[in-house]
Amino acid sequence: MTDLAWLTARPIAHRGLHDLNKQCWENTLSAFERAAQRGYAIECDVHLTADGDVVVFHDNALDRLTGTEGYVWQRTAAELGALRIGGTADHVPTLHELLRLVDGRVPLVIELKGIPGKDDGLVAKVGAALRDYHGKAAIMSFDHWLIRDFARHAPGIPGGLTAWGEKDHELEAHFSMLAHGISFVSYAVDHLPNRFVGFVRGRLGMPVITWTVRDRNAVERTFAHADQMTFEGFLPDEAPVA
Repeated sequence: MTDLAWLTARPIAHRGLHDLNKQCWENTLSAFERAAQRGYAIECDVHLTADGDVVVFHDNALDRLTGTEGYVWQRTAAELGALRIGGTADHVPTLHELLRLVDGRVPLVIELKGIPGKDDGLVAKVGAALRDYHGKAAIMSFDHWLIRDFARHAPGIPGGLTAWGEKDHELEAHFSMLAHGISFVSYAVDHLPNRFVGFVRGRLGMPVITWTVRDRNAVERTFAHADQMTFEGFLPDEAPVA
């Protein structure tokens, strides 16, 4: 198995080191720079644009973050780049802009957001961008159809399953993804412990990170049942959160 010690070496800033969208917003170059300066790994989300580029953005719809109607997949990368996030000076960045900014300073954990019928080529585009990137980077997704493309379109890049759930049918669906070469798991902290995470971590030696940690209880649960946390709303290296 590939050595992924770097994946769990430092806390992972959820959508960058934003301030809960007060002044520094999620998934912006400002949030990513703040994380890199403090030495935190960075988690981010990517979508495919209308012209086949990849942008860093969480939602399918544009309204919450940009105040604009419509969907990411309806716009080109240039059109999205002209939109401002939360009324700030930050724009919707492309994946290439993120890679240039971070430049290997801290690890990246990139979540691919699938939209059925609108995401053909997303894995290949992300894989191509990362093949030329010299820093540490991993990809992951909730979407099983995207994960099935990881080995073919993003070879050599660590791929993970993003997941949640405690019910048997949910856990069995997660077990089915072990046949597709995943090398780590990112799991909802509120759904730990469970037998799937226990198996991949205990029997397979697979690293497990959690999402999204916001308080002391979630920190403690993470390190009782997983290897590292994806956090927001506090600084792990400072005073413990309530």
